[in-house]
Amino acid sequence: MITRVVMPKLTDTMEEGVVVAWKKHEGETVDSGDVLAEIETDKAVLDLEAFGSGVLRKVLVPEGETVKAGKLIAVIAEQDEDIEATLAETPDAPKDSAGTSQKDKAPQPSPSPVKDEKKESGKSKKEQVGSAKTQQADNAKKEQEDSVKEKPADGAKDDQADNAKKEQVDSVKDEPSETKADTSPAHGIKASPRAKRLAEKQGIDLSSIKGSGPEGRIIEADVQGRIDQPVTQLAGQGKKGKDIPLSQMRKAIARVTTSSKAPVPHFYLTTEVGMDQAERLRKQMEELRKSPLSLTVLFVRAAALALAHHPEINVSYTGDALRRHATIDIGIAVALEDGLITPVIRDCAGKNILQLAEGIRDLIVRAKSQQLTPDEYAGATFSISNLGMYEVENFIAVLMPPQAASLAIGAVNIIPVARGNTIQRSRRMKVTLSCDHRALDGAQGARFLQSFKRALEKPLELFLPLDDPPTHHNVADQ
Repeated sequence: MITRVVMPKLTDTMEEGVVVAWKKHEGETVDSGDVLAEIETDKAVLDLEAFGSGVLRKVLVPEGETVKAGKLIAVIAEQDEDIEATLAETPDAPKDSAGTSQKDKAPQPSPSPVKDEKKESGKSKKEQVGSAKTQQADNAKKEQEDSVKEKPADGAKDDQADNAKKEQVDSVKDEPSETKADTSPAHGIKASPRAKRLAEKQGIDLSSIKGSGPEGRIIEADVQGRIDQPVTQLAGQGKKGKDIPLSQMRKAIARVTTSSKAPVPHFYLTTEVGMDQAERLRKQMEELRKSPLSLTVLFVRAAALALAHHPEINVSYTGDALRRHATIDIGIAVALEDGLITPVIRDCAGKNILQLAEGIRDLIVRAKSQQLTPDEYAGATFSISNLGMYEVENFIAVLMPPQAASLAIGAVNIIPVARGNTIQRSRRMKVTLSCDHRALDGAQGARFLQSFKRALEKPLELFLPLDDPPTHHNVADQ
């Protein structure tokens, strides 16, 4: 039985992945459940397991290559099975979710696109006919370009230098859409389909590249050379800079934050929290347990209590309803070398502070080594971001849909505070709540902050069972 191995979509934000390493090689026997490869997602490096048994007959994607989710990357089958039909059916699955047929793979020349292109160039029908009959020199280059786009087999003859023939043949296999009439802004620039694909992926203007192929045609090596240039001159500056390709994680952060900040109406509420009692509690716990409770643990416990007392904050906007979540699942932003990840502590209201401490410690360690599974960093109903260790006094967090609220925590500073007729030193920190105005209003967010603040300023509450909330809390919905 033939098993198609595709790049999996492991998270909601994942659009592509990188094949880090193949653990099985062509010709090796594979059993269901065996690890085939390591895949780098937008958040972690995960194992790709086989869903069928047989022989790894074909590996279609080399190590280190970025692949769209859903694209065929390998084929597992018995040694005597014919896999040619499988390879021909879906060579480029990501661009067409319905699959690409054999007919689409090698499109035949069609007069329709040529006619349309000539109309767009401003020629009259009479001029088109005359040009076709006489093959005037001033139209020769355009006809040659059209033949490359519509007749891959003929165009390949012009690409013998610099391995351009291989680019054209590969592009017919991998990018059938490249062989169709080109109506993009780059139309008119002589470039191989592989060069166009790479330039589009890297955001490079083909008009700025000098081609090294026949008659100045731009090939993939020309575009790669531009990418590999060590430095570029920054406009208006004497300094030099370097373009660094985006990691999968940075691409995901760009997509998610853009989709959140633009359409979601944010509003922000800031308050100041006294941390003197909480710091005394941490020192007492260190004396008793020989290991202190981190501030992050206190913040998560205080947020869990506040959310339990104000469940209207633990919601998501769905368009025509507000979904109130059954559990409190808090995500903690953890900084990594090339971005950040948000491991999620599940059912925070059902755990005491020591259980939270153990769970948070384990998640953070595995997050920094990129060993989290997708269900451990997805699905948070509320999130906390703490930049206090970097001496950031105050900041605001961008909401991560579908969360309706997120808490940004600044540094704990020692400042003079008036108490009665005296001035005393006090540990204070600022926290800012970001809210989705489609789901929440200002008074709701303010009441949540009151509960959060009270739990930290009177930290004994952090150790009390949730079943016995203090009577001074306002638990009524707005």
